[in-house]
Amino acid sequence: MNFHNFNSLKILFIVPVIALIFACNHKHKQLSTERVSAVKTGVTKLTVDIAGAISTKGPAAWLDYFENSQDFFMASDGQIVFHNYTSAQKFIQDTLIKNISKIKLNWGNMRINVLSPRAASIGSDFHEDITMTAGNKLVPVDGYFTGVAVLDGNNWKLRNLHWSIKTH
Repeated sequence: MNFHNFNSLKILFIVPVIALIFACNHKHKQLSTERVSAVKTGVTKLTVDIAGAISTKGPAAWLDYFENSQDFFMASDGQIVFHNYTSAQKFIQDTLIKNISKIKLNWGNMRINVLSPRAASIGSDFHEDITMTAGNKLVPVDGYFTGVAVLDGNNWKLRNLHWSIKTH
């Protein structure tokens, strides 16, 4: 057998094996309709709970919805604001709750894309009415939010998020 024929046989054998591996992996990774629905329901509940808690408990409630891990990060308008949960916690407790007394958060046109049984991406318009502590001044904020939600035990949490703010 010459070298050219050996390579041809190798290709004829390898290509179907690779195709079979990809086909098996694709079927394995495909989620049932019920599981996709369950993830979307869980992440939708997360966003509803966030809006409710932020509106009733104030900015400190954010800490209940951030994943408490070194994987967590947050960006705003293209800049990293928090590198991890600890930096978010410190800023919220030391600065944010002293400067903001109330936030009313509303989501709009939300999109949830299921990534796995334990992860989903979120994209949504948002509107916040922020009441500043000094002078009880109301500041409206509009923009777009993106994030990744992960199932942390039995609860959905935000692993990362990005806020893009529209200027008025």
